[in-house]
Amino acid sequence: MSNAPYFVRVTESSPTRFWINNPTRQQADLSISHGAVGCTANPSYGQKMYDHPVEGSFAQQMLKEAVNESKDDNQAAEIYQRKLIKPICDRFMPLFETNPSRNGFVSIQGDPIDDENPDGIVRQALENRKVAPNICCKIPVTEAGLKAMEPLLEENIPINATEIFGVAQMISLCETYERVTKKTGKRPPLFMSHIAGIYDDHFKAYVEREKVQISSDVLWQAGLAVARKVYRVMHDRGYSAIFVGGGARGLHHFTEMVGGDVCITINWEGTADKLIESNPPVVYRLFNPIPDKVIDELMEKIPDFRRGYMENGLELEEYEGFGPVQLFRSSFMNSWSRVLDLAKAARKN
Repeated sequence: MSNAPYFVRVTESSPTRFWINNPTRQQADLSISHGAVGCTANPSYGQKMYDHPVEGSFAQQMLKEAVNESKDDNQAAEIYQRKLIKPICDRFMPLFETNPSRNGFVSIQGDPIDDENPDGIVRQALENRKVAPNICCKIPVTEAGLKAMEPLLEENIPINATEIFGVAQMISLCETYERVTKKTGKRPPLFMSHIAGIYDDHFKAYVEREKVQISSDVLWQAGLAVARKVYRVMHDRGYSAIFVGGGARGLHHFTEMVGGDVCITINWEGTADKLIESNPPVVYRLFNPIPDKVIDELMEKIPDFRRGYMENGLELEEYEGFGPVQLFRSSFMNSWSRVLDLAKAARKN
């Protein structure tokens, strides 16, 4: 085994790449030193940085500035998130300048409370793009999100399409991209984020609530089974999106995707640092087949697995209300609401 750190070896021996999720400034530096080529920040970012034992004082100062520069708390929350993400963009800028079609992007997703309003999504995306050239607008693949993507794609704006759990969502996204880019001739980078870990959380909650008799060995494979199907269909159809894996809840959400032309987003604490520490061998696992009997059992016992796994399992109007989408979004809304409360309190002082 090479003496190089784990993620360096992954990069040297496979097309798989490492992205960091919701990092502090120090974690961004550490991640880049270990080979990270991209970054994501979701609507929980502001709350996480405010509560962070090291980054908290910086975040508190940024919130004070945002409150002073804003007319209301909603605007303050948006400005605050941009202030936090600017130094992260600066750190990833050299990678972007080297390969602006693929590396160095920092994805930012705004107000989740406004996610049903395409005009609001577009407005925030355009404001976020002013932060830095390597900002990638992170937008959910829902009916409203897909509508919002169209004018942004027309303006050649890079997009990280997120909250994807089912194959049908990926198809809708990629077909939208192909239709719009064929009309305009512009093909901005498109990242397609499948959130396997949150999907697994949703499956586990369903199994516990409904007292489904299914082994933990089978259940462990559920989110990754859909991720593999999404990857396979995307490449079989020749779509030009870049697969991003997100929502990791275990080391396997990275290691089981190694070998694919993918970017896997993980937290520094608890995932990236553990992989560096354990330094496992780099093994191509994405293309390992999942036994038919496992797929059959998941299809039979977990309805939302079937809906995500089948190419026609979800209709466009169902994306917004799909269980894992709602689960993912609820955590964002809680965090964003907390920042609104913090902004309100800061405005009074």
